[in-house]
Amino acid sequence: MVPDSQASVAASGTSTAGITRVLVADDSRLQRKILVASLKRWGFEVVEAETGRDALDKCRDVLPDLVLSDWMMPEMDGLEFCTAFRDLCGDQHYGYFILLTSKAEKEEIARGLESGADDFLSKPFDASELRARIRAGDRLVAMHKQLSEQNAVVQDTLTELKSVYDALDRDIANARKIQEALVPSRTGDFGKGRVSLLLKPCGHIGGDLVGMFSPGHGMVGFYGVDVSGHGITSAMMTARVGGYLSPTHPEQNIAMVRRMDRFFALLPPGEVAEMLNDRFTMDTGVEEYFTMAYAVVDQSNGRMRAIQAGHPYPMVIRADGSHEFVGDGGVPLGLMPNVEFAEFEVNLSPGDKVLFYSDGFSEATMRNGEMLEQEGMSRLLAKCDLSASGVEILDDLYWYLNQCLDPEIGIDDDVSAALYEFNG
Repeated sequence: MVPDSQASVAASGTSTAGITRVLVADDSRLQRKILVASLKRWGFEVVEAETGRDALDKCRDVLPDLVLSDWMMPEMDGLEFCTAFRDLCGDQHYGYFILLTSKAEKEEIARGLESGADDFLSKPFDASELRARIRAGDRLVAMHKQLSEQNAVVQDTLTELKSVYDALDRDIANARKIQEALVPSRTGDFGKGRVSLLLKPCGHIGGDLVGMFSPGHGMVGFYGVDVSGHGITSAMMTARVGGYLSPTHPEQNIAMVRRMDRFFALLPPGEVAEMLNDRFTMDTGVEEYFTMAYAVVDQSNGRMRAIQAGHPYPMVIRADGSHEFVGDGGVPLGLMPNVEFAEFEVNLSPGDKVLFYSDGFSEATMRNGEMLEQEGMSRLLAKCDLSASGVEILDDLYWYLNQCLDPEIGIDDDVSAALYEFNG
């Protein structure tokens, strides 16, 4: 029983930030009356139960924040009620459980803790001790409520983010289809020459682009582009470049010009690079730039004119299997206006090949921690069967690249290549 001298506790002395609803379970009517009176004076909402089973039924209606339960009760004792109460609460609710008992043995206390009790109050008890134990429980219940509210906010945020990410995934999937449409075919035959393409984005969408086109009359143009960065912005840049170099709409392709209203011809590579550079440097707010290798081949005589605007040095593979790196380096497109791009020429003989490749090859990290670079490209090429088709050669190059990569890094950049074969 609570002594009268200590029964009065100021309501302001007990925080109810966590505990608002209290369940008192005791088969002693007098004990319940004393506890209920004190709790109500402290500002709590109180529910009474005479047995453990009755208490559990009331918990099913509304779960309390605090339970004061006698250990010894008919039908269902305090330990059984505590276990059932914990099962009823699950992970969504936390109620502080205090067992009222006259037991003091360590074994009995251990049984109570194993059943899920948080604290014990020995009979007889006084108001100050009860208030102190409720304060301890209040802090825990308040913390759990706060965590539950924060978890609810986090869960709502995660649900919202998932919805946003799902929408982004759908957009990226559609963007990938659009980007794939920029390279409708991996190979193209142009009479005396053939172009084969390889495009392997390191993500869902990439910043590399390869392409080919021909106005006929024995002229062929092919290119490789690598936009700075990765992701959506780079992919949008490649879409713009692909639109300027359309293989199916020559009137929209800035590399082609109509002659005498009868046919299309290919403009010199340097002029094409300058036009692309002017268009992209005029766009304010666009910080991305791109490297490019672009060549025009006159298949009547094997003369190739090309530009290398910051792209890795092209490889010319001769019919006897020897090869050389060609080009003049150059400045990437979109960095600064009014740039002149110097052309270089290569005379091709029947059986010769020209390979454009992105820095996804040359700057890939090998098992020894070094980049592949030109020497590594030469080693990869030496492993390929150069008598195979262009697509097979490109696929072999990509496969051999994967075999020598640092496994912890892998492919960390878009990989692309364009291979021109001159049959003469």
